[in-house]
Amino acid sequence: MIDIIHHGATTGVTGSCHELTLDFGAAPALERNSANNTAGILVDCGLFQGQEKGSSASASDLSIDFPIAHIRALVVTHVHIDHVGRIPYLLAAGFEGPIICSEPSALMLPEILEDALKIGFTRDKRLIDRVLELIRTRLVPVPYGQWHPVFSEQNGSLSVRLQRAGHILGSAYVECEAVSGVERERVVFSGDLGAPHAPLLQEPASPEQADRLVIESTYGDKDHESRETRRYRLKAILEHALADGGTVLIPAFSIGRTQELLYEIEGLIHEFRHDAVADGVAWEDLEIVVDSPLAAEFTSIYRKLKPFWNGEAAELIRQGRHPLSFEQLTVINSHEDHLNAVEYLARSHRPCVVLAGSGMCAGGRVVNYLKAMLGEARNDVLFVGYQAAGTPGRDILSYGPQGGWVELDGERFDIRARVHQVGGYSAHAGQSDLIRFIEGIAKKPREIRVVHGDDSAKRAFKQRLDSLGYSGVLIPSE
Repeated sequence: MIDIIHHGATTGVTGSCHELTLDFGAAPALERNSANNTAGILVDCGLFQGQEKGSSASASDLSIDFPIAHIRALVVTHVHIDHVGRIPYLLAAGFEGPIICSEPSALMLPEILEDALKIGFTRDKRLIDRVLELIRTRLVPVPYGQWHPVFSEQNGSLSVRLQRAGHILGSAYVECEAVSGVERERVVFSGDLGAPHAPLLQEPASPEQADRLVIESTYGDKDHESRETRRYRLKAILEHALADGGTVLIPAFSIGRTQELLYEIEGLIHEFRHDAVADGVAWEDLEIVVDSPLAAEFTSIYRKLKPFWNGEAAELIRQGRHPLSFEQLTVINSHEDHLNAVEYLARSHRPCVVLAGSGMCAGGRVVNYLKAMLGEARNDVLFVGYQAAGTPGRDILSYGPQGGWVELDGERFDIRARVHQVGGYSAHAGQSDLIRFIEGIAKKPREIRVVHGDDSAKRAFKQRLDSLGYSGVLIPSE
């Protein structure tokens, strides 16, 4: 028997964790393992955020609440914290298998987990270093498009293949070739799929086969703006927002979104360099600040991974442009410089764009900017990504247009700053993109599991698939 079990959030998009397990049935006694004659893999093991939670785990309880003795490997689709943040807890629970991922993800995973360990696990540097070294010894980087055997026994075997997902650099969807007795299935886990024509990234191609498909539905109920539309909307928002000498604050995810925004802003500066972006300030003189050590680190890593960039980005490099390292860009690393920047921008009227973590305003340096700037109408907050329920980002997005308030570190702050959202910069595929991914599979999957989305998004996506004649579409109770 080949079984799929979901350990992720019961609703929403965080805490991603899926299990593919093979039951070998009546195998000879010598070949049976201690895990009840089963073997399997986990696909991702992520942190919960906001109000989202699993069957018993949550943002406040990160323990691994399911059996793992039979788990032979962890496969990582990409290194966002909601897909990898519980790996230290998985190790602490006794997991001893390999961590399979793409080559770029293998480079980035220890960096993102170092940050997660500091925030939620321990400040003991020696302990963190030991955990990271353990993780590095477990990493198995696998090239895209290449089958990798996980285990092979008399009554069953499992191999995985990673394909580009177009979500962030190194992201992958996972094809699983599973054999259990006389059963053979191709099971595909989408991970997070990216929208086509994203800056820097090659877009995902549909799998050649999927008997069963587990697919995300973050934006299963809507489509994004086209890249050209969102680019000029970003330009218009920045010009309007900076006209009164305020700061445009962009809560940005350190991996993916920050780099894509820098790429797009560099393009705007290059195209409109002599035009005014604000009173007395040309585009070529606009200061762009990245105030996030983690984002800065991953921007540096992105630059090292140019062989994985798409053709458009590679052409810019050949032209002598530097889309992730341009002269208007300032990177703030030290905490002291961060505090000075917050104070200076809060009292000055210098037009400036600040990208600061975290993306959902649930911590990180963006919180200090929000505390200092939300109360002034000349400032603007621009959201470019999904905001989970229960996070300050969702509250600012929901109540900011009404002049409401948000709670930050236990204190209420009035929202007088203008609030904007450019949905097209989401790193997630929209509904039409997801449909196109599924329709590209030559033979319709016999089962499609819709996961990783708010309830309304999952239901809307299921209804759309039903209307297109897909059968076996279900929303599992994760």
